[in-house]
Amino acid sequence: MKLRTFPWRAAVAAVLTAASGAALVPTTAQAAAPQVKTQAPGYYRMMLGDFEITALSDGTLELPLDKMLTNIKPAQVEKAFARAFLKTPVESSFNAFLINTGSQLVLVDTGAGNLYGPTLGKLLANLKAAGYQPEQIDAVFITHLHPDHMGGLMTGDKRTFPNATVHLAKAEADYWMSADNMKKAPAEAQSGFQNATAMLTPYATADKLEPFEGDTELVPGIKAITTFGHTPGHSNYAVESKGQKLMLWGDLLHVAAVQFPEPSVTVQFDVDSKAAAAQRKKALADAAKQGYWVGLAHVSFPGLGHVRSEGKGYVYVPANYTTKQ
Repeated sequence: MKLRTFPWRAAVAAVLTAASGAALVPTTAQAAAPQVKTQAPGYYRMMLGDFEITALSDGTLELPLDKMLTNIKPAQVEKAFARAFLKTPVESSFNAFLINTGSQLVLVDTGAGNLYGPTLGKLLANLKAAGYQPEQIDAVFITHLHPDHMGGLMTGDKRTFPNATVHLAKAEADYWMSADNMKKAPAEAQSGFQNATAMLTPYATADKLEPFEGDTELVPGIKAITTFGHTPGHSNYAVESKGQKLMLWGDLLHVAAVQFPEPSVTVQFDVDSKAAAAQRKKALADAAKQGYWVGLAHVSFPGLGHVRSEGKGYVYVPANYTTKQ
């Protein structure tokens, strides 16, 4: 049996002949597509029991971390960075976390606002990209009053979160809002005290500032945990829902490539480096033993993951990307 073949060449030729008569000329792209040169919106969502957790990026900042780490030899830092494929200055992430409990919308830290350069201060835009407005925030929990964690409290002369009550450790507020402490500080450090006062005073005036003392449950499912050391009133926040737990560590740890394997390594930002190291060791040991989530302000965005013991140190295991809600 002889198969008939469709005379496609003849058919195409007929169509072309019947057209306008213009010759078909192969076309080529006139220029390469321009590079976009922007990143995706900086938010990442996950569920913790019944709570929705949204990590928010405030941006990144290149830092000479090799010169800022203490209690470690330069050669050790260089080796750790090489192992992590990092070069200095290191582009460090600045992360904050939004918790929707179903009845409360809580923001933990606010980013740098306009207190740093153009690579930071992105939190508000990313909050909106994530589907929320600053007016919806019920409460702001501050881990500590370094500028990159509280600078977003104000937008110009207006409270960024007009309906939110700000919570932080009383020891932290007392330290940074003290005129005597500011006078005793080196000249280059006095702006930190001035900024803290400028950011908190409008909330205090509006009766929207509530300092706490000790380990305190601030809203159902979220508890402040005192971790003094990095600053005099540094706090972590424990978030729990349906048997799942997330510990938000603030500045308990800055450089994952170095401080996970060597928790005794400190940074120049520490007010009390010995106490900060002790708090870090305690937190790492507990997270590795209990297996709960951790959220870190300066680990690569989104800064959510787990901790695993390895030898005398630890390993950070970033969250597996998920689209489940």
